[in-house]
Formats: sequence, C-alpha cells, structure tokens
Amino acid sequence: MTAKPVSGPAAIAALPRNRLIGEFSLWSADLANMERDLKRIEAHVDLHHIDVADARFTPGFLFFPDMVARIAKLTTKPIHVHLMVEAEIVEAQTRQFIEAGADLVTIHAENGAAGLRAVKLARELGAEAGVVLRLETPLEAIEVPSSVTKATRGLRDAARHLDRGQGTEPVRGGLPKADRGSRADEEGRPRGRHPARSRWRHPP
Repeated sequence: MTAKPVSGPAAIAALPRNRLIGEFSLWSADLANMERDLKRIEAHVDLHHIDVADARFTPGFLFFPDMVARIAKLTTKPIHVHLMVEAEIVEAQTRQFIEAGADLVTIHAENGAAGLRAVKLARELGAEAGVVLRLETPLEAIEVPSSVTKATRGLRDAARHLDRGQGTEPVRGGLPKADRGSRADEEGRPRGRHPARSRWRHPP
C-alpha cells in the first residue's frame, strides 16, 4: 500500500504551477497488469485520469469504485475521476468514487440539477470538483443560477478564456439550458467513448 502525502483539494493545489501537467489516462492501461503499468508511469505522471463510463451516457463500460480503490493504494499521485454517467446515478457515483480515493471529480453539465448537487456533494466529502461538457454542447448553453457560489458564477467567462487560448481556467458548476444528453448523432450512430472536453486547472 502506498500512502498519499495529501489528498482532495490539497493534492490538486499541490500540482506543479510552472509547467504543463502530465495527466495520464488509465483507460489505455493493461487492466490485467494495472499495478505494473502504474509503477511504469509513476515517475512521470502528475495526475491520473480515470474515465468512468456507464454505457448509457456514453458507449463503453469502465471503471468501477472497487477498482479505483485498488489503484489509489498503488500510487502517491492524485486521481481525477471523470464521470460520464447519466444524471440519475451521478450523485451516487460521486460519493462512491470519492470514498474509493478520487481527489478530483468532474461532472457533466448535461447532468443538469443533479450535476450541481453532485459538485456540492463532492466538496462536502472533501474532494475537488469541476464541470465538463460534451464536445457538441456550446458554452452558451450553460446557465448559472444566482444561488450558486462566486466561483461557479465565473464558469462561462472562464471557459471562453480557455477557448481563446489565454490559459486554463477552472470551470465549476453550471446548468445547461436544454438537455443535450442524446447518445447518438443525427444519423443514429453512437458517439465516441470520450465525448467531452475537460475544463480544469489549479485553483487560484
């Protein structure tokens, strides 16, 4: 078992600020030799990225809380769990993956009110939280209620700052004006397994 020096928001805040961050996706790892692959990249990775797919919000079915709990015991590096799941399970999944060892959980704006509750829950449970969008969801679709915190109200401006290539600002919270959670394109083809763009950097 490997003990992390810090976890949750402290682990994310401790990431390097003077260079690009190496966030490695474990989707490409050899699942039968995960411990070997983690050891192979440990010296080079800053943040492990774990895409969680429920085979409904997006095609594919991976990862699971028990597996993430095992991964968390094999690395000293922070774990970022990206939840590509439907709204009806996003809150439960947020809790399960944080309890398994996730330091950062990112949740889709397309999850609507359930997504905002999941962001709030993540922070209550001691993890960092952020919001991601499907590639086809326009930034203008995000509507932020006045009751949301100041950090969340900056969502749209931060994302536009990103799109202009002016840095990587955090994007947290927000509600889509319309449901764009369809899982097929106009011709009925399923979309790819990773239909999202992540908006995240260090907390200021």
